[in-house]
Amino acid sequence: MQFDFGDTQTITSDELREIFERLQPYLPSQLRTVEPAPCRGLRYDFAPFSGRETEPSRPDASYDDPRLTYVREDADAQEHKLRLVAREILRDVYERLYVLWRDASYVADLKAAVQDAPTRWQAYEREFKATESAYAYLRTPEAGPEWPSAVSRLVDAQERLLAAAVAFAVRAREIALVHEKYLYSDLVPHAALQAAGYPDATGWHIGETCEGRFLDRLTDTVRTAINQQRAHVTQVSQLAGASTS
Repeated sequence: MQFDFGDTQTITSDELREIFERLQPYLPSQLRTVEPAPCRGLRYDFAPFSGRETEPSRPDASYDDPRLTYVREDADAQEHKLRLVAREILRDVYERLYVLWRDASYVADLKAAVQDAPTRWQAYEREFKATESAYAYLRTPEAGPEWPSAVSRLVDAQERLLAAAVAFAVRAREIALVHEKYLYSDLVPHAALQAAGYPDATGWHIGETCEGRFLDRLTDTVRTAINQQRAHVTQVSQLAGASTS
């Protein structure tokens, strides 16, 4: 059997065994199996990371190994080919391993950051619905006879809603900081949260960070909505008072 590497290198099964014999001291412990890829090169299977391991890197000793150091093709064509492919394999193994480690670290950091965010988000949604209900009630005829009490209940609901938004923002900031830390991960934020065990997080208004500065769009949106509601209620009260005077 022959294996293609890059555009020009083809090696036999015996040569591949020789290469892996040379690479054995430098292969990561997470590497479980190696098999031919469908088109060219090799396919690797790695043991999963917990996300709390140190960053994997190619052992320094591999750069000075006399069986892996560079040899010119015109000096020894066979050794040139074997060492070229060996270095390519070792580089590929650690590049793939790094991606897996980074994604696992991303998920582990999210698990640590989320904490009680689901409960806080549920509290926010509950208070949001209560505020919307209290505001909608003011538009009904039944609110007229108890207008001050109905307005008071709205104000209470608004304050609870704002408090719930601020409480969620505490967790959202930690989550957003993790997203920023892994900005260049192959995992997108929603996929990372799902991998961390929070598929419902796609509905969370997490906001974002820029160089560590948190942009809390949820709380800003809640404050804007409350101000608009209060302005409307004030205007209605003033107009209603004017019409009865």
